[in-house]
Amino acid sequence: MNGLPSRSLHPLLQILLLVGLAVAGLCLASLLALVLATSVFGLSMAQFGELATTPERVPNGWAVSMLLQGLSLAGLGAGAAVLPLVLRTRTQPAERYFAPRPLRQAWWLGAAALLILVSAPMQSALVSWNAEVHFPAFLRDFEQWARDKEDQAAALTKFLTEFTTSARLLVGLLVIAVTPAIAEELVFRGVIQRNLVRWFNSKHVGVWLTAALFSAAHLQFFGFVPRFLLGLILGYLYEWSGNILVPMAAHFTQNAFQLLLLYLAQGRQLPSSFDPDANQALPWPAVLLSTVLSAALLYTLHQRMAATPPLVADPDSTSPLR
Repeated sequence: MNGLPSRSLHPLLQILLLVGLAVAGLCLASLLALVLATSVFGLSMAQFGELATTPERVPNGWAVSMLLQGLSLAGLGAGAAVLPLVLRTRTQPAERYFAPRPLRQAWWLGAAALLILVSAPMQSALVSWNAEVHFPAFLRDFEQWARDKEDQAAALTKFLTEFTTSARLLVGLLVIAVTPAIAEELVFRGVIQRNLVRWFNSKHVGVWLTAALFSAAHLQFFGFVPRFLLGLILGYLYEWSGNILVPMAAHFTQNAFQLLLLYLAQGRQLPSSFDPDANQALPWPAVLLSTVLSAALLYTLHQRMAATPPLVADPDSTSPLR
């Protein structure tokens, strides 16, 4: 079937369609998780509802929580992946929707991953600063609510990242690193950013708006700025490369690196003074060097990626940002 021409729908309608498909995917995934939790793990409906607040009190809480997280993100990604199938045309096969440019250089993936590692000290400074931000007095109630939500999310994250065995680490990498890298990039860069760029006819506006939405969607206000910066990096990597695998590689590295640090710290393979969960900035020389190297690597990637021609002539595709 040919479906609808990709440009017959306004970009806003395409984004709204994505939201509808994503909600449908999340609902189906949650329903599947509930069925598996009750049939395989023997949980009751009440126990399933406790997973978001007190998973440690639920039998097999870690396994069921990981199952729910993984299926939810998979449903989100599947919802986004359906969109190009609906909007495909004879001149634009569905598989080219997210990658209108070929991955001609495999080193792009390694360079995207290296960029994340190099920028880690710089990000630590932003994390430390953002964690100490205070809202104006008239937003005191909102600040308290936001901090309570932050503490709740931190408690859940700490529970899910208790890697007592290497098998748990592998599950964590699959659910917390691989699945979000695929699902979130399909949604935010592959569909939302693509359509915002077309809507505003500006690649910069599309990248920055998507980065803001990406950060806000995580509902962690005291980590908004560093996640916004990450969104900018992922967004420009997609604009320059035109291939969704590049921001996916960077996104995976961001999450996997944090999980590996936690695993090594829990196994006492790192200095006892090092706490991966602490919102503490690294020494300023490391932050300064990280900033300079990150800027140099970004410039190099822009120059190399922008020189790669598109796979096909597609007025609706993501072209290099020069």
